[in-house]
Amino acid sequence: MHKLSCAFLLAAGLGLAGCHQAASPAKSSPDPLRADLDTAVSPGQDFFTYANGGWLQKHPIPASESSWGIGNEVQDEIYARLRGISEHDAAALQAASGSDEQKIGDFWAMATDTAHANQLGIAPLDPYLKQIAAIRTADDALRVAAALRPIGVGAFYSLDVAQDEKDSDRMSVHLSQGGLGLGNRDMYFNAEAGVKKNRAAYVDHMARVLQELGDTQAAAGAGAAAVMQFETSLAQASRPLADLNDPYKNYNLMTPEALSARYSPQIAWRHQLQAFQLPAQTVIVGQPEFFVALNRTLRQAPVGVLRDYLRLHLMAAFAPYLGDKYRAEHFHFYNTVLRGQQEEQPLWKRALNAENRALGMVLGREYVHTYVPPATKQRYTALVEAIRTAFHNRMQNLDWMSPATKQQAMAKLAAVTPKVAYPDKWKDYSTLTIARQSYAANMMSANQWRFHDMLSKFGKPVDRSEWDMTPQTYNAYYNPSNNEIVLPAAMFVVPGVPDDQLDDAIVYGYVGASTIGHEITHGFDDQGRQFDAHGNLKDWWTKQDAERFQQRAAVMAKEFDAYEPISGLHINGQATLGENIADYGGILIGLDAFEQTAEYKAGKPVDGFTPVQRFFLGYTLGWLEQEREQSLRNQLLNDVHAPAKYRVNGPLSNIPAFYAAFGVKQGDPMWRPPAQRVSIW
Repeated sequence: MHKLSCAFLLAAGLGLAGCHQAASPAKSSPDPLRADLDTAVSPGQDFFTYANGGWLQKHPIPASESSWGIGNEVQDEIYARLRGISEHDAAALQAASGSDEQKIGDFWAMATDTAHANQLGIAPLDPYLKQIAAIRTADDALRVAAALRPIGVGAFYSLDVAQDEKDSDRMSVHLSQGGLGLGNRDMYFNAEAGVKKNRAAYVDHMARVLQELGDTQAAAGAGAAAVMQFETSLAQASRPLADLNDPYKNYNLMTPEALSARYSPQIAWRHQLQAFQLPAQTVIVGQPEFFVALNRTLRQAPVGVLRDYLRLHLMAAFAPYLGDKYRAEHFHFYNTVLRGQQEEQPLWKRALNAENRALGMVLGREYVHTYVPPATKQRYTALVEAIRTAFHNRMQNLDWMSPATKQQAMAKLAAVTPKVAYPDKWKDYSTLTIARQSYAANMMSANQWRFHDMLSKFGKPVDRSEWDMTPQTYNAYYNPSNNEIVLPAAMFVVPGVPDDQLDDAIVYGYVGASTIGHEITHGFDDQGRQFDAHGNLKDWWTKQDAERFQQRAAVMAKEFDAYEPISGLHINGQATLGENIADYGGILIGLDAFEQTAEYKAGKPVDGFTPVQRFFLGYTLGWLEQEREQSLRNQLLNDVHAPAKYRVNGPLSNIPAFYAAFGVKQGDPMWRPPAQRVSIW
């Protein structure tokens, strides 16, 4: 993402025990660590499979999913609660207009009424399809694309109003590359056989969608091929995933007039911004060369291609909320072809997915009120401080960092703001309108509200209390511009395991290490380290220390470059570097914090494992996941996170305490020569 250095953490959903000091867990439930083992594999051979293989063998991926792991079970428990809230509110027909209950209930009623969606067909999109049909020039196409953007169609390029990377107290307009139906540049050029097959399937999919919109088979085929050529031209000028990691290279401040004059002479950017009522004197352009290509490609493309491109992007945004035939075609390509899902999720889950996107914070208020006690916030705020203290102590003892840089680093660490469980101040959604008109109309309304809320931030003081994730979101993130870690309440749910049955070793492994420690370390990874304590992009490192960091980080990048999850497709070590550093750092400081607990100091085995062994098993429990090859391929090309297995075996192979805990020795696959081990934090 543009502003957030996010960790997509399956481990984020697994901790509830916090900072209690129980020496051992109660035994009314089976030990979750022991139950998951695959003892046919040794720890030194493949620790991920050793720790999780037993569970994975007993839990095949359901036909309705592209991946499956303990995180899905956590999400199922959360979704059961959210479903109860939604169905209750839908039945409350007398809910006050504009209330949370009315919005949730009306959204749910439309999202689950497939008969109504089928009856409406394509009608909810008719006003926009008519605008597209009236396009006669490239300028018309830009104007219509601007009209589509508020409802959630991001055509041609990306636009955002967000904190200025070099002045975090200011909200600035950001323009960057975008507009690709396949999402990422590499999807258009990678030569691996499966990716090539996906490209061909994408053209076939677009042709079928154009036929759904009334084109003849011949016209649809020609139109799809032309749109693919158009998008490929934009992809050619787009920066690869790894190149988007450099915050300096992706920060180019200029006036709208300068953007037009230097890069896009036939696009009046001042006029484009006026369409959004953004009187920006300057804009931050992420990738100027992309806008050169956009200018050229827009002018060279026949008008019919621009119309088809916009029709297809409109359909991609709204097909899931239309009738069965439109949703089925969208599902076939984006879920089956790209991710391997064999069948759709049940209607109630699909409805909740959409409801969380549209009304996340509205639903979150009710979720928190019912299911998240204040003690949860208090418990995990305390755990954050234990992890922070451990990182401070580790920094003090670094032998490669100078005192000058250490002082700055520890000041930044002390300034990290933790946001735990749920917002202290809830956002006002009173102007958001949801009705029982249509599913697609409600999604449009929610998208419009969110878009105009974003625009409204321009020229106003930065609200550093705002959350970019809902309390029920199974994720966490670090925001460098706010120097904050955000830890939603959903990450503390453990399905079927009461709080008092989790020992500290597990908690510090899969909450302290893989979530809290991970997110704090993001402030000091290859990108986060370049922002200061106040969230400004500013070089606070000595030249020598920066070089030492880069040399040590290069070892991590090289390690992950060597992993080849699919024959012909390696992990991108540079693109995933920040996440891999955060995993590695999180484990180290999580272990340091755990070593201060009474449980660790007592040293008593639990279920045959020492406290340190249970810590590493607890960390690995958080990555208990398997995915289909299609999903894995998509992840390798589009995601800055390595697959789950490598987020375990990769960082652990660099940690001497892991070797000692499980007797890993030279010759074992998990053993890495000392000279090849990462040593950063």
